Amino acid sequence: MDVVIKNTLASFDPAQAGWQFMWIILFVGLAGLGVAAERIIYIYFRSSKGRDKFLLDFGKLLAEKKYEEAVAFTKTSKLPIATVLGAIVGSHDKGKEAIVAASDAVFLTEAPRVNRYLSIIGLIASVATLLGLAGTIFGLIITFDAIANKPAAERPTALANGISVAMGTTLLGLAAAIPLLVINGFLSMFSERVIQEMEEKSLKVINSLA
Repeated sequence: MDVVIKNTLASFDPAQAGWQFMWIILFVGLAGLGVAAERIIYIYFRSSKGRDKFLLDFGKLLAEKKYEEAVAFTKTSKLPIATVLGAIVGSHDKGKEAIVAASDAVFLTEAPRVNRYLSIIGLIASVATLLGLAGTIFGLIITFDAIANKPAAERPTALANGISVAMGTTLLGLAAAIPLLVINGFLSMFSERVIQEMEEKSLKVINSLA
């Protein structure tokens, strides 16, 4: 493992063939992790933290028909579901059509905020993999060139360099892509759950008010 790490780090040296691929893959991977970190903060914390307590307290106000207090309470929370429910209760005295329209308008704003940028994480993971493949092909070109054109004395070193480029870029590309794909899968699953809960709770509140 130490040898692998040492050789991988050495591949970033501009004196080494294929170093451009290593740096590009690294920057792409870091960009993907940055987007993933922002989505984790928004989906897991801003869209979910304290959701159960909010719904419990909101439900009590709704059961007691304290509509103005319920609307004020939703404004104290940054949860997407709070915004949707606040719009619904705020229109409780305008008829079912107005309630549904208010719900749809806010839902169409909040739902995309939950799952936006998730496709970008998957795209970055694919780009990292393809960059690793491009580096592999570049390394193979160096290898085949060594076999065909290098003198016998220089051939082993050239072959080793070509194989090192091919393996190093492949490894880094996969190391960047795999975590991003796993994170994207979990975020997609959790965002869908958040959106489904928004739909479910909205429908229940609409039915209770209509």
